[in-house]
Amino acid sequence: MSRRFIVVVALVVVCAGAELVAGRGMSPAAVVDVVTGGGGSTERHILLQLRLPRLLVALGAGACLGVAGLVLQSALRNPLAGPEVTGVTPGAVLGAVTATGLGLAGWESPLAVVVAACLGGCAGAALLWLLAGRGADDPAQTAVHGVLVSAVLGGLTAMVLLVAPGELGSVVQWLVGTTEGRVWQHWHLLWPWALFWTAAAWLLAGPLTLLRCGDEMASAAGLSTRGARRLALLCAVALTSGAVAAVGALGFVGLLVPHLAIAVFGADLRGSLPGAALVGALVVCGADAAAQLLSRLSATVLDAASLTVPVGALTTCAGAAVLLIVVRRTPDRTF
Repeated sequence: MSRRFIVVVALVVVCAGAELVAGRGMSPAAVVDVVTGGGGSTERHILLQLRLPRLLVALGAGACLGVAGLVLQSALRNPLAGPEVTGVTPGAVLGAVTATGLGLAGWESPLAVVVAACLGGCAGAALLWLLAGRGADDPAQTAVHGVLVSAVLGGLTAMVLLVAPGELGSVVQWLVGTTEGRVWQHWHLLWPWALFWTAAAWLLAGPLTLLRCGDEMASAAGLSTRGARRLALLCAVALTSGAVAAVGALGFVGLLVPHLAIAVFGADLRGSLPGAALVGALVVCGADAAAQLLSRLSATVLDAASLTVPVGALTTCAGAAVLLIVVRRTPDRTF
């Protein structure tokens, strides 16, 4: 294992520890007491049944989005491509919002919400595939059609909110992205899905590295660019759908993480794909810890005990800043 991987793993461990002690309702000393085998039943319940599954879901969702973003940017040869370009993120949000807003599912039934989000994500990807048609193998056309599909699905989500305005408080979590209220059932549903599709993406590391070099070079090396790109998009759709089903639409994580992973681990995707999973977990876990600290600070300073800062708000702000930097650095090229 390279020194860079060790450093990133250490940072993930530090952020995970920070998230476990950052929440409200339990002091850091009480967390240490429970970890060392002490603590009362209430403290053990908070740490083991609330904070720990929330931490694991944040790590898993971040890893999924990081790998999905790197797969998309490599397959489409576009540094500004994110999971949204497939239509799967707004599709998954539409599925979750529809199921929750119409009373078909709720936060007390994670399985129903996950199923609805996955169905919506697959529907969004299918809509993109039908719209692109023969141009599905053209990276530029796929990106353009993805923007159109995302806009349509976003409009449908707004219509659902108008139909069921009473459910706005619960469905807004899907629009922003949050780890609040995640329990062990969410983790048990997420990790097998994430493990399978991350392994599938890693098996495509070689073809994806060739696709980053251009279709002509990849074809000269004997790669079927059409088949490789379709398999890559399938992996990205599946990973994004699973993450959105677990935590909602975390803005710009799929855009932010690939650039960090390539900068740290290099352009060879055999190393940068696992690196993207680690960096994605680090980004979401760190953002969630910061969000909990801000919520705790607001409760103390502003006397707003009910105010909760969603992790999606922080990732969106960070991702927007990275987007501006990338656009300024690459104004005249697509990769």
